[in-house]
Amino acid sequence: MAYARKRGRRVAPRGRRVALEHLFQGSALNAVDAKGRVSVPAFLRSVIERRGDARTIVLAKHDSFTALSAYDPAYAALKHAKLERLLEKQETDPASELDHARRTMMAFGATEEVPYDSSGRIILPPMMRRKGQLDDLALFIGVGETFQIWNPKTFLADPNVPEDMKDIARFRLEERGL
Repeated sequence: MAYARKRGRRVAPRGRRVALEHLFQGSALNAVDAKGRVSVPAFLRSVIERRGDARTIVLAKHDSFTALSAYDPAYAALKHAKLERLLEKQETDPASELDHARRTMMAFGATEEVPYDSSGRIILPPMMRRKGQLDDLALFIGVGETFQIWNPKTFLADPNVPEDMKDIARFRLEERGL
């Protein structure tokens, strides 16, 4: 699918389906060193690079899980536009405006942009490590328009994670002899 250019970034046209090569899918388990450096898997970086020109990842606390949500800057712009459209549809009352302000604060105030180097390494900011409860391992899970970064122990212990997904985490741990 051809992306339109907006401010130097490629974005998906409204109402169009995103091509498979523009979706995050798959899983990997990588080590996190004492300084918070971790290598973002190549299959995720390639999606980021196909979606836009930035070699940057946006990190946020996941809305529902004890994990991080990650995406490219172009997706952040689409997310902002979606929030603005929601505000336009709502009636103008103080409660709606307060709800919009809260959503915007959570969507953008609690995020951090991190660049990755030529080998795909990022440095997880200390606050993001804390929010995702990340220690020495990071489990990367592609979930379509975004990907998640989990502590694999937290992932396996979460009752809301489907058992089939837990099998994938167990397999990734076994691959590393853990």
